[in-house]
Amino acid sequence: MNRLTTPWGDLDLARFPEQPRDTLRAWDAADEYLLRHLAEAEAEAVAGSADGDDAAAGAAAAVAVGAGVDLSGNVVVVGDRWGALATALAPHRPVQITDSYLTQRATHANLLRNGIDTDAVRLLSARETPPERIDVLLVRVPKSLSLLEDQLHRLAPAVHRGTVVVGTGKVTEIHTSTLKLFEQILGPTRTSLAVKKARLIFCAPAAEHARFRATPGPWPISYTVPEGAGTGSGLTVVNHAGIFCAERLDIGTRFFLRNLPARRGPQHVVDLGCGNGVVGTAVAVANPEARLTFIDESFSAVASAEATYAKNVGTGNPAEFVVGDGLATVAAGSADLVLNNPPFHSHQATTDATAFRMFTGSREALRPGGELWVVGNRHLGYHTKLRRLFGNCDVMASDPKFVVLRAVRR
Repeated sequence: MNRLTTPWGDLDLARFPEQPRDTLRAWDAADEYLLRHLAEAEAEAVAGSADGDDAAAGAAAAVAVGAGVDLSGNVVVVGDRWGALATALAPHRPVQITDSYLTQRATHANLLRNGIDTDAVRLLSARETPPERIDVLLVRVPKSLSLLEDQLHRLAPAVHRGTVVVGTGKVTEIHTSTLKLFEQILGPTRTSLAVKKARLIFCAPAAEHARFRATPGPWPISYTVPEGAGTGSGLTVVNHAGIFCAERLDIGTRFFLRNLPARRGPQHVVDLGCGNGVVGTAVAVANPEARLTFIDESFSAVASAEATYAKNVGTGNPAEFVVGDGLATVAAGSADLVLNNPPFHSHQATTDATAFRMFTGSREALRPGGELWVVGNRHLGYHTKLRRLFGNCDVMASDPKFVVLRAVRR
């Protein structure tokens, strides 16, 4: 846990779940930059109001120069990483929209940690209907350009000419394509100077951009898995925005599909960190008696997995789809097989903490004799952690880039 100093006071913040000896903070320079700007711009807006400025005209003009923000209206925070922005802005009762279940849990925990009523922040997932009116839109730029595009399309109908739109991100996260999306969907856009390797984005919603509001984004999209992907060949994959390798099958998943264990009978199989669900769906197609559970912390990923499964398996063999924190909802000793392609990034940070928690949770969820199969880049050294946890680890397949490992619950 670390302490964030904001213009409105200090906050104790932590990521979720908290990890022993975790040195990663729950915020970064981009969050700090945005909060400083909002405090300064709020003061300017109050001063402007005292001078008798027209509110709507004043807001539009202020956005054009990146100043003057009235936080008394409907504030929406999109893409908050660990709840730092929503917690700092809690006195203004913001709506937080995120695709991450862990972000929601982190926000709730950080509000409690700082003695703030959890009702002060309304939590919405990226799949839920956004507010009908937005007066201040704050966007933490996501890593995925498609997710940003989808979010802006969803939010545009609630934006009006007086809406203050401010984005934030590290310099490495804000590209020309990022600015073009704001410009095309909402209106004229510019960026700030860089401060501590972070930038702000200022966008002034324009009435002439109303035509974009009636144009839905391109998501979800579908594609057919090409030959050479083992049991996954020929499957139709459905992807909502922001899913890893959304427009084609990534090479790691392709390698995993070619080397999945061949099983028959009524086994309980968990696709952990399921993404678009192609791995678990391939298992269900190959073994119709299997009972599948798909788990991911991304709301859009689980929606994609459910759509992929329905497209290829139908409703005759029901499966469970869970948005959650790893295997927390899976009963101990209930799984026969866990399939896992763990992430090794947490936003911009490289870390194996998520993978280790997935491995630990898998050991708890598996019955004696149950197996965890993992695909990963060779250099990540997952075999070391698996041997430490399970007491065994076998290499089931490998190539110059990837390895498939098996650990058995004794």
